[in-house]
Amino acid sequence: MTAVIRTVLTVAALGLSASWLSAQAQGTQVAFGAAPHERDLPVEVTAENLSVDQQDGTAIFTGDVLIAQGEMRLSAPWVKVHYLEGESKIEKLEAKEGVTLVSGEDAAELRQADYNVSTGIITMDGDVLLVQGRSAITGDRMFVDTAAGTARVNGRVKTVLQPESSGQ
Repeated sequence: MTAVIRTVLTVAALGLSASWLSAQAQGTQVAFGAAPHERDLPVEVTAENLSVDQQDGTAIFTGDVLIAQGEMRLSAPWVKVHYLEGESKIEKLEAKEGVTLVSGEDAAELRQADYNVSTGIITMDGDVLLVQGRSAITGDRMFVDTAAGTARVNGRVKTVLQPESSGQ
């Protein structure tokens, strides 16, 4: 967990007067990102290393990988890019070994993610932590629909509820 997200989560938890809320089965629907994401924008990748496999149409980026598309940022130590057969257009991205996804003021941390660029769906697995302002949600898996700007969290979902302050 990065220091910034850990600090935000700690501050949110300290300011809490509500308890953890557990939800199961159907999961929790939440907004994700400031606005619907534009999938047609270029995908920019920065990394320490690149290995290309022309046979299977993939590229593996390693070492401080940062991927940017519009306002969305994904960082991870390892990312595999799959290209559409016979084209230079990206079909999907696989990120592993500790992933951070940021869109607008929302930030998520998890173990691995798959981003299908053509559908705009991001599937996140493994100890997902989503921080949205002063609120935080954890779960086993999160699905983000970048076109709709929504996310769904499943698997032992927990959230921190922040009461409204009477002075605001």
